[in-house]
Amino acid sequence: MKHACLYAPFFFGLAVWASSAPAASQKECPPELAAESPTVPLSIEQSDINSGELSFDEINDHGELLFLTKFNICDGRGRPETTGGGDKRALPTVSEDGESLDRGQQAKLRTSAPDSDACASCHNDPEPGGAGDFVANVFVLAQTLDPVTLSVSPSRSNSRNTLGMHGAGPIEMLAREMTDDLQSQRAGLPDGIHTLVTKGVHFEIEILGGQVVEAEGIDHDLIVRPFHQAGKVVSIREFTANAMNHHHGMQAEERFDLNPAKGFDPDYDNDGVERELTIGDLTAITIWQAQLSTPARVMPQQKADRFKVRRGKLMFNEIGCTYCHKPEMVLESRDFVEPDPYNPPGTCAGAADGCPDYTFDMTEVGDLPRLEKGPGGTAIVHPYTDLKRHNLCDDPGPDAIRWFCNEQLAQGRPDQGGKPGSEFFLTRKLWDVGNTAPYGHRGDISTITEAVLLHGGEGRASRDAFTTLPTDAQQAIVAFLKTLQVVPQQ
Repeated sequence: MKHACLYAPFFFGLAVWASSAPAASQKECPPELAAESPTVPLSIEQSDINSGELSFDEINDHGELLFLTKFNICDGRGRPETTGGGDKRALPTVSEDGESLDRGQQAKLRTSAPDSDACASCHNDPEPGGAGDFVANVFVLAQTLDPVTLSVSPSRSNSRNTLGMHGAGPIEMLAREMTDDLQSQRAGLPDGIHTLVTKGVHFEIEILGGQVVEAEGIDHDLIVRPFHQAGKVVSIREFTANAMNHHHGMQAEERFDLNPAKGFDPDYDNDGVERELTIGDLTAITIWQAQLSTPARVMPQQKADRFKVRRGKLMFNEIGCTYCHKPEMVLESRDFVEPDPYNPPGTCAGAADGCPDYTFDMTEVGDLPRLEKGPGGTAIVHPYTDLKRHNLCDDPGPDAIRWFCNEQLAQGRPDQGGKPGSEFFLTRKLWDVGNTAPYGHRGDISTITEAVLLHGGEGRASRDAFTTLPTDAQQAIVAFLKTLQVVPQQ
């Protein structure tokens, strides 16, 4: 199927399907907007997915519609009385001298958000679901502020570039298998320092009083969180529910309406629209992202260029880059299974939440190219990451490289010790690096070579080795990396 945010017939076709498929109640505009209509007038129910009434293609089409559509106020867009972090806003906010500080939740605001109408507004390069340019940066943690902030100062938020979602299904399943393995190894270990190894990745932990008190590159609960640049989100579903509220003001019923912590409020943001995104909607958009094509190698046509690429791949390994940017991992299962059992409260995690497993084979179903089959029901993933957090910052000094140390705000997890997220970046997946510029967590690096040269801390040794190579060897490494691409759908 063509991704067709540019093709009106696609949306017409979806509207026809949605009108005949099992669906939730139809949304309507308020009387003063009676001449308008919601962009997604019909949701789907999780019960229709559970029962098998909807085919994979129907679920997938609905998920794509939700990702591409530009939501409007009739859909529930906007969150006038809640923050992007999902909390009720303190209304009104008044200073000691009686002057109101409440600027109100604006319909759109680049800092505290809502800041976009569609997921594809930011995730669009080289196609919907992909990465974003610097202009699409999000100001992480600004969305939690009340009153809202108009400032883009690093003292108010962390500026982050949009990452691509291609290959997200295999990445989530890798993280899940790694988590299972780590927690199995940790069970029963005595107090002391231990090294756990899963899929070739080493994690050093310290146990004291039966509890993990230190963990290298991972949270103390040993859950591998493969999403967000600082590795803070478990699953595509959690990522999506958070982003829908933050960026669009579209609230998932599982996070708000059905959540005891939110008081079972069907209109938590008080915008007049209930059930803005049903459980079935979240499942559909999760499945669509999980089935996106797996990035692949796109080799040049000329023999001499292919030789350079092969040489570059060898050099990339020789200078130590593959210690963190692991070129291959093995999945024990080819299946993507939704939902993730490690999802946090307020996100479907299993049958008890009305979300029994929905499974599809990532090597047989979804956009092309798909995940590579391995022997005995396994699958081979080429992510060029270890899904582990690393410090890329040198200690302060005259020759220190600290480009990636420009964030001032911590993410609030006690296991980070209050340190800024810039000291805990997840190893960037390089399998799409060839056509997802710009680079760096802010998208402020324009070339691959610059990105290499700005590695400090745990990446400093490989960076220094790169600088000692002759120019032709450096060019070979860059040529190799540029072959790692998202292959757009035709």
